[in-house]
Amino acid sequence: MSLSAAALATGAFCSHGDFEIAGAAGGPLHGLTFATKDIFGIAGRVTGCGNPDWLASHAPAANNAAAVQMLLDAGARMVGKTITDELAFSLNGQNFHYGTPRNAVSPERVPGGSSCGSASAVAHGIVDLALGSDTGGSVRIPACLNGIFGIRPTHDAADSTGVMPLARSFDTVGWFARDARTLQRAGDVLLPPDRSGVALNRIYIARDAFAIADQPIADAVREAIAKAALPVAVEFDLAAELAGLAEWLKRFRRLQPREIWAEHGAWVESRQPRFGPEIAERFALAKSVSATPEGGDQDFRARVSAHLDRVLGLDGVLMIPTAGTIAPRLDAGKDELVQFRDRTLSLTSIAGLGRLPQVQLPAGKVDGAAVGLSLIGPRGSDRALLGLAEQVASTLG
Repeated sequence: MSLSAAALATGAFCSHGDFEIAGAAGGPLHGLTFATKDIFGIAGRVTGCGNPDWLASHAPAANNAAAVQMLLDAGARMVGKTITDELAFSLNGQNFHYGTPRNAVSPERVPGGSSCGSASAVAHGIVDLALGSDTGGSVRIPACLNGIFGIRPTHDAADSTGVMPLARSFDTVGWFARDARTLQRAGDVLLPPDRSGVALNRIYIARDAFAIADQPIADAVREAIAKAALPVAVEFDLAAELAGLAEWLKRFRRLQPREIWAEHGAWVESRQPRFGPEIAERFALAKSVSATPEGGDQDFRARVSAHLDRVLGLDGVLMIPTAGTIAPRLDAGKDELVQFRDRTLSLTSIAGLGRLPQVQLPAGKVDGAAVGLSLIGPRGSDRALLGLAEQVASTLG
């Protein structure tokens, strides 16, 4: 690996192989560099997925993951693989086996996960772009905590072929950049055309989402919205018709673990991998949840999705804080990390349950830590949402 000592010092990159690959000689992304989260397959190399037992028990990938190949074909050059939380199953960005990538805004705090290395590599200026995945917030949250841009696309909009699945009905391929224009340029390569009729000209503020955030964060995000001078159509409680965001979170936290155990339970049971304590506890919970009755959670998700579709139509954009608290300190105790996860998932589960696109933009700092503003658009409005994000970002400077 020919990365500089300064780049390696961020702790963002994997050390189990050489992952440099030249891009095409020309193309819309020629001259840009990118890194790839270590759940994306690279031809001839084993995908580590943040766990040494996974690395030891899987064969090399036959092909590059589709998103990796698309960036290479567009002329971008891959310079390395980045550290992920184990099996992409955390929002903290602290890997028990491989360490914690450095938060570029506040090094004394966690970088956010699970696409922690990708966010850190972009935020430190090592690469122009980085691929990540987002199942429960794993692009949006590290992008927020590192003060950069990130997108969770409409579910299934970006090709996930060759990417380790976690919870398939929530999984998305996402990416990071330091500026909105570069984020959009990657979208031009990775995304299909938008649905016809998309026009994103109604701005909504979800009051109940802002109520989840600490007051200084809510104030900073509202200040960013005011500075962007977007015409807010209405403020309302998004989840009031469907039992509130606390109920949405409860359903999310039953749906996602069921899928995760269905995906990985057999490997966990047969291999008995050594997980870090937090991840071991999370897989035990997933096993426990999967053994209980389904309880109408899928029907509830369908109602949430239909509700969001009605609210947004083809031209609505929902504005919320990306995370409700600033990043916990590296030495934070278990209770603080649990609270961070719960409050974060209360916000990220909105787009997750609805399978909607969400773009995270930097929105200032609170106590020296990064704060984020998120734009959630209608299903299939990804390119228009990236365009709106660029417009907002240019206003915010």
